[in-house]
Amino acid sequence: MISATMHARLLTIADLRRAGRISSSEIVAAIDLYMRDPVAGPYHFGSGHSLDIAALVASKMSPSEVANRVGPQEKTIRNAVAAAIMAATPTVL
Repeated sequence: MISATMHARLLTIADLRRAGRISSSEIVAAIDLYMRDPVAGPYHFGSGHSLDIAALVASKMSPSEVANRVGPQEKTIRNAVAAAIMAATPTVL
């Protein structure tokens, strides 16, 4: 349940996950999509929220970090993408 105090600020993906509005599997799917195709466009959650993960990642990481995501760096990049997504405020469609 989203409390009245949560409405005082914009909700993050983490807030929406805690409230049960976005599932963990949707978050993993969003990360997977970005890792497969970093220019895929906004991810649309079943709750009616949308998040442009490519723009979000571009604001948090350098292009060279993202370009070198294959191999040992992949887990590090994946974790950084997950952290950025959880802290992001999505758009309501």
